[in-house]
Amino acid sequence: MISWNVNGIRAIYKKKFVDWFKNVNADIVCIQETKAHEMQFPKNVKKINGYNFHCSSALKKGYSGVAVWSKIKHKIIKTDIKSTFDNEGRILMIDFEKFILFNIYFPNGRASLERLKYKIQFYDNLIEYLKQFKNKIVIICGDYNTAHYPIDLANPKENAKKSGFMLEEREKLSELVSLGYIDTFRYFNKEHSNYTWWDYKTAARSKNIGWRIDYFFISKDAITQLKAASIHNSVLGSDHCPVSIDIF
Repeated sequence: MISWNVNGIRAIYKKKFVDWFKNVNADIVCIQETKAHEMQFPKNVKKINGYNFHCSSALKKGYSGVAVWSKIKHKIIKTDIKSTFDNEGRILMIDFEKFILFNIYFPNGRASLERLKYKIQFYDNLIEYLKQFKNKIVIICGDYNTAHYPIDLANPKENAKKSGFMLEEREKLSELVSLGYIDTFRYFNKEHSNYTWWDYKTAARSKNIGWRIDYFFISKDAITQLKAASIHNSVLGSDHCPVSIDIF
């Protein structure tokens, strides 16, 4: 399974996205920040041989949005956890019977105090919603827009009061862990300098001054079936890079 914030499906399409997609040959591909309604996806992106395609789009054009391609059959698809968040196209929940997948583009809280409050409420609603799945395997991937620990960003002290590393945001990831979810990358790797997002404006990627804000969290019952978790920081085309897990 692969997750990637592509920072615009139409932009990444011009950077050989379909070639990359076919080369990785994943069973499930989740992307965030599509910035497009379904009709705006290039036809050969929506229809890739062997895959089922679903997307959720924001009412606002050119904003937010998530999409999933899957080789695996599924039965239930939801695009919301609470009506408050329906209009931003941030969630796809797919029931694959063996497990439930959430592909989520979490809000960014930097624009204003109101957006920070919105982000925290989004986390709260998700955590409450997840409580109904106590006896099921759940996988939650996406751009969480939050670095959990100091190890997860290059300059933690300088960013302690900025949205993305504020205590109240980090505590929400800790609540997710308390609920029984495991950060798959940290399960295998405890090293510094592993990031998934770099600021375009400061050319931070060339200096690896980044943040790890893209995750696969899985319910603890699935940990024995988790084989690997990786960051693919050599993949270019977005200010984020893909992350992946091998499971089952």
